[in-house]
Amino acid sequence: MRRDVFLKSLAALAASGAFPLTASAATNLKMMIPANPGGGWDGTGRAFGAALIDAKAVDTVQYENKGGAAGVIGLAQFYNASKGDPNALMVMGAVMVGGIITGKPQVSLDKLTPIARLTSEYNVFVVPADSPLKTMKDVVTQMQKDPGSVKWGGGSRGSTEHICASMLATKVGVDPKKVNYVAFRGGGEATAAILGGNVTVGGSGYSEFAEYIKSGKMRPIGVTSEKRLPGINVPTMKEMGYDVVLGNWRGVFGAAGITAAQRAALTDMVVKATQTKAWKASLEKNDWTPALLSGKAFDEFVDSDFASLRGIMHLSGML
Repeated sequence: MRRDVFLKSLAALAASGAFPLTASAATNLKMMIPANPGGGWDGTGRAFGAALIDAKAVDTVQYENKGGAAGVIGLAQFYNASKGDPNALMVMGAVMVGGIITGKPQVSLDKLTPIARLTSEYNVFVVPADSPLKTMKDVVTQMQKDPGSVKWGGGSRGSTEHICASMLATKVGVDPKKVNYVAFRGGGEATAAILGGNVTVGGSGYSEFAEYIKSGKMRPIGVTSEKRLPGINVPTMKEMGYDVVLGNWRGVFGAAGITAAQRAALTDMVVKATQTKAWKASLEKNDWTPALLSGKAFDEFVDSDFASLRGIMHLSGML
C-alpha cells in the first residue's frame, strides 16, 4: 500500500471513531466511590469528577457508590468490573488501608494501579449539642470510669477515627479492646446517629460535620491535627494532653491491568484536574488540605502507610 493511501486510511479510521480511546482522550470516565452517599469519599469523588470536567480532561463522569467494609466491597467490584479499563478511577485512602489490614480481603490494593494522593484531612470529634459531656476531658473521664458506656461512632472498623479512639484509650490508661466503637457504612449514617444521640462521640473529617457544627447541632471537642486547623476554633488532642495525631488522606487508583502509558495518561489527567478553579474551590469549601503525590513517590507512600497503620492497630489491640 502506498504511504499516502495508508495515511488517508488512518485518517478515515480516526474520523470514524474506530480507534479505541486512551485515558487522555476519554469522553466518559467511570468513578467508583466505595462508600455510601453523603460521606468524605463521596464528596471527594464527585468534587474531583467536576474538576476533571473543568480541566477538559473528560466530557462526563459516571459515578457508582458501593459502600461497606471500609471500602473493600467497592474495591472488589471495581477490580472485577474494570480490568484493563484506562478510563476508570476509584476513590480510596487511609480508611481503606485500615479496612484491608483488619479484613484481609482477597482483593487488595496491590492488584490495582496507584495514580495519586489528592488530599489530607484530620479527624474532628464531636458530641450532640445537648450531650451532658461538654469536653474531651469529660469523655475521657467517663471512659475511664466505664469504657463501654462511651459509644464512638464513625467509619468502618479500622478507619482513622477508630484508630484514634483506640490510641486515646492507650494514652489514658484504658484497655483499647474495651473501646465501644460503632462502625457505619458511610458518613451520612454516622451523622444521623450522632444527631439522634445514638452514639456518644462521633468522628470524621471536618467537612462532613461542618454544617452541623456551624448550625450548633454538634459541638466539636477535639481535632487530631498537630496544630489547630485554620478557620475552626477547636483544640487539638495534643494540646489537651492526649498525644493523638493522625491524618486521613484520600487519593485515586486506576484499574488493574492497564499499561504504563495508560497509567501515565491517567496521572496527567489527575494532576491537571488538581490545578483547576473547580478543585481549588472544593478544597477551600471543604477545608481539605492539598496533598498531591503521584508516581513512585505515591507508590512508596502507600507501602509506608500500610506499615505504620498496621503497627498502630497492633499496639491498639485491634489485630
